[in-house]
Amino acid sequence: MSTPDPFPERLRFAEFTLDRLPNGRCRARVGLTWRDSEQFTGEGEGLASQAGELRCAAQACVVALGQAVQGGLSFELLGVKAVRAFDATVVIVSLGVQGDGSGHRVVGSYLTDTDTPRGAALAVLNATNRILGNRLYMR
Repeated sequence: MSTPDPFPERLRFAEFTLDRLPNGRCRARVGLTWRDSEQFTGEGEGLASQAGELRCAAQACVVALGQAVQGGLSFELLGVKAVRAFDATVVIVSLGVQGDGSGHRVVGSYLTDTDTPRGAALAVLNATNRILGNRLYMR
């Protein structure tokens, strides 16, 4: 018997792939779900370097989020960085958020030791979950 989800109205991280291409670039794909029935997919492409892969993965999540909010808000990836702290790697993202006639910044983070590009995508989702919860629920 499965336990019911305590947060059924939350946007969920469902899929992540990162391909390193032979031309020195990378391509990331992020899949998000909402209410187990709606799916949103974003892709990003960038340089196949440590910083490039982080940005590529974070941008793919930003694109998927844009589909989820259907133009109600817009997100811009301002920066992404992996830092070593407390014997672990923390991926931090900064996003610009525009909507309802105003703009502000949000920051998200994700603690990881194995897959920093995936951590960048999850940090984007962590940065936006609070502001997206009510907006998605009300549509």
